[in-house]
Amino acid sequence: MPVSDLRAFRVHDGTATEMQGSAVALERQLQTLIEANMETMLGIRFLASEYATGRHRGRIDSLGLDENGTPVIIEYKRTRDKELLPQALSYLAWLEDNHHEFERLAADQLGHEAAGAVDWSNPRIVCIARDFTPHSAVALEVIGRRIDLVAYRSFEDVLTLRLVASVAGTAALAQRRPSLASAARTSVKSVQEFLDESPSGLRALFSALDAVLLAQGDVRREAQLHYFSYRRIKSVATIRVQPRNRALVVNLRVPPDEVELEDGFTRDVSGVGCLGLRGGIEVRIRSQEDLERAGALIQRSVAAG
Repeated sequence: MPVSDLRAFRVHDGTATEMQGSAVALERQLQTLIEANMETMLGIRFLASEYATGRHRGRIDSLGLDENGTPVIIEYKRTRDKELLPQALSYLAWLEDNHHEFERLAADQLGHEAAGAVDWSNPRIVCIARDFTPHSAVALEVIGRRIDLVAYRSFEDVLTLRLVASVAGTAALAQRRPSLASAARTSVKSVQEFLDESPSGLRALFSALDAVLLAQGDVRREAQLHYFSYRRIKSVATIRVQPRNRALVVNLRVPPDEVELEDGFTRDVSGVGCLGLRGGIEVRIRSQEDLERAGALIQRSVAAG
């Protein structure tokens, strides 16, 4: 649905009055608000604001690390997305030349464990603007990088975010300048390789789970090194493939204290370092029956994304 079609109404005593959506007064106001609430709004941990790019002669509006350990560049425009994509892509060139600098920043802000787990296979750009031209959405398909276009509208004390367009990009492009941390992972088998080598029954179970997730509105799949990620603006699920155990390990955005955990099926990973979606619960799916049992949990996680 086009952003212009988004309408909001205040209801009082059964009468609806339309709220007039608008752009924020100042671009910096939008940036400050999102930076202060970045993990809640975007599922991205905030690292830095107005980060100088040295010889690239620019300042990245915001730098962050998403729930999958992927570096993220966030750029903002108060109104329409004029020059937003070219500017963000120029900063991506800086990011790919400065893995070590980014990892030092991540270590300073989030700790050495987070810095050591940075996944450089497919860095991400998030462009946030009042509106986007049709040309921008089409351009994503030929740029070949991982980019989200997010449109906002301000309704008095309400801010809406809508994912206008998104492409997963090509991970291989981002691997040509590996850092020491990512270089150590180049010999690691990918989740796709694990899936390809799995017994036919496990591959069929993955296909069924994949279909359930992708059937949930605007959820998209992105292949990371160790797992498949499913997300809207924020991640809603990650899947790891374990051929030896004949299991799919699924992380979901569901509060553990709101679920009756079952030994061998679900567990609390909110305080555990794990690959994939941070926090929430982990579900082990070994059969079609397990997949059916997990259905309600999957629905809850998607709704929270």
